Amino acid sequence: MSPGPPDRPRTHPLVGAAPGTPPPAAPGGSGIPGSAGGPVTGDPVHPPAADPVRGGPHRVGGDGSGIPRVLVLRALGLGDLLTGVPALRALRRAYPGHELVLAAPAELAPVAAATGAVDRLLPAAEPGRAVPRTLDWTGPPPDVAVDLHGNGPPSHRLLTRLRPRRLLAFAHPGTPEVDGPPWYAEEHERERWCRLLRAYGIDADPADLRLPHPQTPSPAPGAVVLHPGAGAPSRCWPVERYAAVAEGLRARGRRTVVTGGADEADLVARLAKLADLPDTDVFGGGLPYDRLSALVAGARAVVSGDTGIAHLAVAHATPSVTLFGPVPPSRWGPPPHPRHRALWHPGPDGDPHGRRTDPALLRITPDAVLGALDALDAPEEAP
Repeated sequence: MSPGPPDRPRTHPLVGAAPGTPPPAAPGGSGIPGSAGGPVTGDPVHPPAADPVRGGPHRVGGDGSGIPRVLVLRALGLGDLLTGVPALRALRRAYPGHELVLAAPAELAPVAAATGAVDRLLPAAEPGRAVPRTLDWTGPPPDVAVDLHGNGPPSHRLLTRLRPRRLLAFAHPGTPEVDGPPWYAEEHERERWCRLLRAYGIDADPADLRLPHPQTPSPAPGAVVLHPGAGAPSRCWPVERYAAVAEGLRARGRRTVVTGGADEADLVARLAKLADLPDTDVFGGGLPYDRLSALVAGARAVVSGDTGIAHLAVAHATPSVTLFGPVPPSRWGPPPHPRHRALWHPGPDGDPHGRRTDPALLRITPDAVLGALDALDAPEEAP
């Protein structure tokens, strides 16, 4: 995914702890195409806890009547939500008696439910990853509001208009009344939001990313999933190169399928034609989340650019090869684990929302992708 928009505003004074944390260590991630680096510390899954107020597991739904509420703003995309899962779970543990309401696009409700952390999704979205102009919030002000959307005045002001008792947010010179920790532009997205919460005394583990295995059966178990689309053309590797990877996989005896979003039908059809894929191996039109999740969870590997499906592969511990450019994996890449390969040629940052494929991405070859996939298979096939 691309970096979140440098963001956002504010008017109502806060009540909150005065944070003070040291700058983070330099972001990890290898600059050499082929690997994201050393061992991961673990892939914990914190299951939904019993709710002392409602007496059951957390579910997306309900109206929160008579219950204090935590409002979390992250009105972005699938990958953004998945990188925010550790922070959401940390908030769930910190406020077990509150209803946790997530302001996010309505189509992400099934993903929010799968995290086990969110009680209710408040539909909120704006074109171009912008801060929503308003939130359809009803009832008393939030007990706590948390800005997981950006780092400045627009998102601050959106939340403070609701007059929460407490706001957790990064500091910004445009909203000096927000006494939050500093924003570091080069920080990894998962660590960024965990650090925000730690600054307010809430323990958060950036490795807490896993989602439960979907109950829906995979429509293509054991296949390698190619996903040529992304949120912007600058993050789309050429479709002809995906076709070359499909040809190489076929020569290795691997079943290959292609996926795409609702607005990527032409891209998916073009790849399917170039790779001579049968209709049974083409999943275009934007699969419903349960089928997409099952497809990814049951895949042999996922190959994509820096976009939501790469984060879904991480959430399901599915091997992945992710092609980076114009933004490096040190900010949006997978955790350092042998099952994930981040391909990246170091260079100056490009525009993550640009209209042409980024030059760094163009430096990645089909042979490099096939080599990374072969390396993923090697430990499994070794004596």
